[in-house]
Amino acid sequence: MAAASKYIMQSFQKSVSGKDKVLRDAYKSRLITWRKEHVVERIDGPTNPVRARSLGYKAKKGFAVARVRIRKGRSMKTRPNKGRRPTTMGVKKLKLNKSTQQTAEEKVSRKFPNLEILNSYIVGEDGVSKFFEVIMIDPTRPEIMNDKDISWIITETRRVFRGKTSASKKTPGRQK
Repeated sequence: MAAASKYIMQSFQKSVSGKDKVLRDAYKSRLITWRKEHVVERIDGPTNPVRARSLGYKAKKGFAVARVRIRKGRSMKTRPNKGRRPTTMGVKKLKLNKSTQQTAEEKVSRKFPNLEILNSYIVGEDGVSKFFEVIMIDPTRPEIMNDKDISWIITETRRVFRGKTSASKKTPGRQK
């Protein structure tokens, strides 16, 4: 199994880096179709199964995967246009105190409030957007309750907003 997962991981890395022309074209067409989809899209299975399994995904009932699109770059604030011009408008050069990956996890958590976020990973990016896949778990399923590896998530509610996922633990100000 280790050899197969290593081969799958290498082929995924080749498609992203653009070393193999056939894989690069498949990757680009995949990005084009993802751009046309909704911002948060639930999918059948992970695009990169090796990475998903390393983060805790299992192909069984109770696990779900969603792809989310996040705009690259700094945050934008609307320019104040009522009468006066503030000296410090705070329109440009704003930086959020959380990563785009954490923002992606929060978007998915708001879209699927009954599911808990386990982890997430990047699957691609183009000039405008970054695409993440978020692994979600349904804590009410008996398959999850009886699984000793993942049943701890039943008591952990709204993990994303409390900074309990790996992406949110890496944000500035949270490290110790």
